[in-house]
Amino acid sequence: MIKDASVNVRGGALASCSIDPLTGFFRNGACDTCAEDRGSHTVCAVMTDEFLAFSKYVGNDLSTPHPEYGFAGLKPGDHWCLCAGRFMQAHEEGCAPRVNLDATHKAALDIVPLDVLEMHALDAGTP
Repeated sequence: MIKDASVNVRGGALASCSIDPLTGFFRNGACDTCAEDRGSHTVCAVMTDEFLAFSKYVGNDLSTPHPEYGFAGLKPGDHWCLCAGRFMQAHEEGCAPRVNLDATHKAALDIVPLDVLEMHALDAGTP
């Protein structure tokens, strides 16, 4: 797998999203992507109770631990590389989590408009 250039939605170097828990398609802590990343795990989001419940409801339980896969389960406050499509779905349903734009890969823009990401940015000043 050949990793795409590590560029964020602002055009700068892609920042780390999280090393604890270790996230990313490549499990390198960043929302890097490549052609094989069919889910586009490119949006660095901060988990909330509301989003985790929504994700579980739509079939992707991110909060339940799966030690057999080395996955401790996510909790509110954890940063995680979300699939861009799931983020967009959560936005449309009114439960999108906050995002770190510096750690969100520019490939997310193929699915999520920049103004939508900016609306949920950690530095947007909204609750």
